[in-house]
Amino acid sequence: MELAERIARRRSARQGGRVIVDRDHLSPVFHRPEPVGRGPVLEQLLDALEPVFDSELPPPVAVVGPQGSGTSAIVTALFDALNDQFSGSTRSIGTTTRAGAAGPITWFGTVDGRRIESPFSFYRAVLSLISSEPVPESGIGTDELRTRLRDRLDRPDRRVIVAIDHHDEPETLDVGRARDLLAPVDAHVTIVPVGQHEPDDWEGETVTVPAYRDHELVDVITDRASTGLAAGALDHGAVRELAGWADGNAHDALAALFGAAVLASEADADRIEHSHLETARADVPEAGVHVGRALALSETRQQVLLTLTDLDATDRPIREIATAIADRSSLTAGTVKRFLYELSDRGVIERVPLSTSNRGSGRQPSTVRPLFPTIAFRSLAATAIPSADGTDSDSA
Repeated sequence: MELAERIARRRSARQGGRVIVDRDHLSPVFHRPEPVGRGPVLEQLLDALEPVFDSELPPPVAVVGPQGSGTSAIVTALFDALNDQFSGSTRSIGTTTRAGAAGPITWFGTVDGRRIESPFSFYRAVLSLISSEPVPESGIGTDELRTRLRDRLDRPDRRVIVAIDHHDEPETLDVGRARDLLAPVDAHVTIVPVGQHEPDDWEGETVTVPAYRDHELVDVITDRASTGLAAGALDHGAVRELAGWADGNAHDALAALFGAAVLASEADADRIEHSHLETARADVPEAGVHVGRALALSETRQQVLLTLTDLDATDRPIREIATAIADRSSLTAGTVKRFLYELSDRGVIERVPLSTSNRGSGRQPSTVRPLFPTIAFRSLAATAIPSADGTDSDSA
């Protein structure tokens, strides 16, 4: 961001009396064009992709790191930059190995494994990376999309580097499945798995992303706060405390920062107070999951989660929770109950046995609790999902 833009942003914010200047820059699902403090890892990944600079297809490389280390942000930023550097445009346009000259075309793009539900959606996602024309969402079959992909790459000078992000999460597209689907064009494709672990039986190169050190995380939080918050809304001592609390996990730090900013905004405060940060940190589950896991769900399932976060589910068995959610929606209690068990299997919520004092005869009942930051989820999901009464929900 240009310095003049930073100054104008702050001046506008102070005149309006708002804590939040740019919500996107605070969001834990937002990726900066160049991740803070990740230069060495970017260099390692560029080394692994070096053959593209010689008009060759690079060998497979996995990018792995603990949650909150920035694996997705690193790959997204680098792939966008490669496209911009070679072609002067984004993912939908091919890149040339020599600026200003016709040459081999290489596309770089990321497929979010959380959002792939079928071979059709996978082929559509890959085609969207390499085609400047819109890819139909319906009206054609999977075979037609596969044929279009094969035709698009059916030249020796065309290739695509596809990152499969979140490949190792429950119920997401895994690398083996992606490899099978890309078999008709495998001579033109390199797969880059991105996640916390290497794929099973991985034989390619691996770039490991370490957890952030405290001072690096301070820089990440400061960078986000400088563009997302009004001047003076957060003091540096709070930033250091937040970085220490997050213990190297940028997602947790940014989810807490975002949540605290939402709370301060809702309270019409002119700065983020310790109480806002304390409440927001408590809202980020220990050993929880990325809020993006919840935001990648279908709208119906997100609405179930939104209603769940509004309920006091403590010591209430799942059947009662399902009935309460159904009463606030057009879904049946049976459907909601099925969704809750499904979301538990996917690791988005957790089933917790009720205390023995609440047991009746027979099988011990259980309740559920979210494994994602609920303040961030409610604010981010509310921008796209209607509330139960059909009106748009408010957002920070």
